[in-house]
Amino acid sequence: MATKNTSDATFESDVLQGDKVTIVDFWATWCSPCRLIAPVLDEIARDHADKLDIYKLDIDANPEITASKGITSVPTLHVYQGGELVKVLTGAQAKPKLLRELEPFLG
Repeated sequence: MATKNTSDATFESDVLQGDKVTIVDFWATWCSPCRLIAPVLDEIARDHADKLDIYKLDIDANPEITASKGITSVPTLHVYQGGELVKVLTGAQAKPKLLRELEPFLG
């Protein structure tokens, strides 16, 4: 898998201190749309590994970050650049639409 896992304990070093654009996929094991988007995110992570990192955060296993980021539905994607939240995407999206949304960060 090209996506990586992050947690309450590693979120700051993985996401906020990263040197690339970082996408966090807030997901849950019981979430069907989360399972649908997972392979798409893995493809994007693999295809654009030079420009971005994609981390997955299980909301049930990591309640601290989930609460602090105000996550109320999954899947939710947060895009961070230079440690700052710059874009939020909610819901499962097809790969072409997701790539369009992420285009400013892939160029």
